[in-house]
Amino acid sequence: MRKGIDDLDDILEEIGEFGIYQISILLLLCLPITFAASNSFSYVFTAGVPKYRCFIPECEDPYTATYDAPWTSWAIPPESSENQVIGVQSDTCSRYLPTNVSELNSTICSKNSFTNTIETCTEWIFDGSERTIVNDWNITCLENQWKISLVGTAHFTGIIIATVTCGLLADKYGRKVTLIIFTFLMSLTGALQVLSPEYVTFVVFTFISSLATAAVYPLAFILIMEMVGKSKRGLPCIVLNCFYSVGEAVVAPIAWYTRDWVQTQLIVSVPAIVFLAYHWIIPESVRWLLVNMKREEAKKIMLRAAKFNQVTLSDAAIKFIEDDSLNETEDSEKDTMWSVIKGFMTSRKLIIRFLMVYFIWGVISFVYYGLSINSTSLGGNKYLNFSLVALAEIPGVTLSWIIMQTLGRRISLVGSLLLSGVTCIVTIFINGSTSNWAVLTFFLIGKIGISSAFSIVYVHTAELFPTIIRSGGVGSASTVARVGALLAPFAPLLGLFFNQLPMIVFGSVAILAGLLATRLPETLGRSLPETVQEAKAI
Repeated sequence: MRKGIDDLDDILEEIGEFGIYQISILLLLCLPITFAASNSFSYVFTAGVPKYRCFIPECEDPYTATYDAPWTSWAIPPESSENQVIGVQSDTCSRYLPTNVSELNSTICSKNSFTNTIETCTEWIFDGSERTIVNDWNITCLENQWKISLVGTAHFTGIIIATVTCGLLADKYGRKVTLIIFTFLMSLTGALQVLSPEYVTFVVFTFISSLATAAVYPLAFILIMEMVGKSKRGLPCIVLNCFYSVGEAVVAPIAWYTRDWVQTQLIVSVPAIVFLAYHWIIPESVRWLLVNMKREEAKKIMLRAAKFNQVTLSDAAIKFIEDDSLNETEDSEKDTMWSVIKGFMTSRKLIIRFLMVYFIWGVISFVYYGLSINSTSLGGNKYLNFSLVALAEIPGVTLSWIIMQTLGRRISLVGSLLLSGVTCIVTIFINGSTSNWAVLTFFLIGKIGISSAFSIVYVHTAELFPTIIRSGGVGSASTVARVGALLAPFAPLLGLFFNQLPMIVFGSVAILAGLLATRLPETLGRSLPETVQEAKAI
């Protein structure tokens, strides 16, 4: 005989923890996730720096000039690998002074036409094979590189704000409506970037677009996770992460094909407008509806889910949903968001636990983005490399699903972090000039490990927060992760002191986070906590 209905997890077990209904919702949510990933990484190519050189008026005409002129080695200093700023072409704004301007014309240029004296030019010729905002607004030379960096800063600032606000809005107004609003904003501002008349407007739209884009994944994740039974909660996260990786990887071939930042941005942004239709297609989170006493709507959704999954909802389940007298707290008063937060703040156990969780999130993001930044040193075609590094995350998230279900959340998180940390440390003992394949192998293993950790920490964190602040809790942890991402671009600068120091730092903090993760509770097979008391009991 089936046991009684004590909570929503019992109802989900009755209708099917991961049936046709939940699978359909998951696949629908994967689509905006894919576009969110593409929008999140499109700035890598829209604000990329194409090849360019000084315009030499003594040797060429501005209307017929080409980048690969045969005389450039005489008029322009060769690129130097020494004293180069990371990611900056510092020699592209230098040229040699001519010997005698009056004797030069566009048909006569020789090695003897120029001196060894170097000056800075004010006009440039771009390689016509690629168009970015650098071409459109002449964001050239070392003194203007801060403008390129500011695009990235605006991007990550928007992400940080989004991870705080989207969770709070979702907890207050609902998961579905918040997701749809942010997805629409992502599409709108992404398209508006191409209409920017100048640089400042572009940066503003980039900030707003990144704010909206960053909210899509956590909102979709919370929405589907709260519709899936406790024994199947890890699978949706893995599927979402795989689609996110595909969305990230597909930006590169689009940019490779168009070679035009305007076309690329429109392709990854405009189609997402169709997700406004999700207002009539996807359901609101039943957990959120029950917590907010919207039981009739919750009942309709569960009946629809049961019908899709070809089961009949029991009378006990219907009574549980309909009964307004049922109280999910030990007290007679319903928990509010602020009472739950207050309960957290007065619990030393929970404060210590979530400080560790936030540190682990920050480390994972720091190492994840740090390895991505260091991947540019692999060389080769930048579009192909970008796609391969993105797709390498799929084995990581697949691994996380397998080990989460067999070993549990805690051991899986510990193992993934230690795997990434140890492989980062190992690379410092390999001579990259003679064993490049070995460096690449350990690099990819480290990326797989940290990608696995990212997937696991999402599930583990969500299973530690009570329902009423779950979205906000995951959002706040994601905010800390973005702080780690902000620090990642500075890690390569550590190489100025010691060449292997960045990898030592990545490996050390990953190992430390792995050791801290051993102190977190196991949540595999447990019901999602509804109250502070249940969270403390884990």
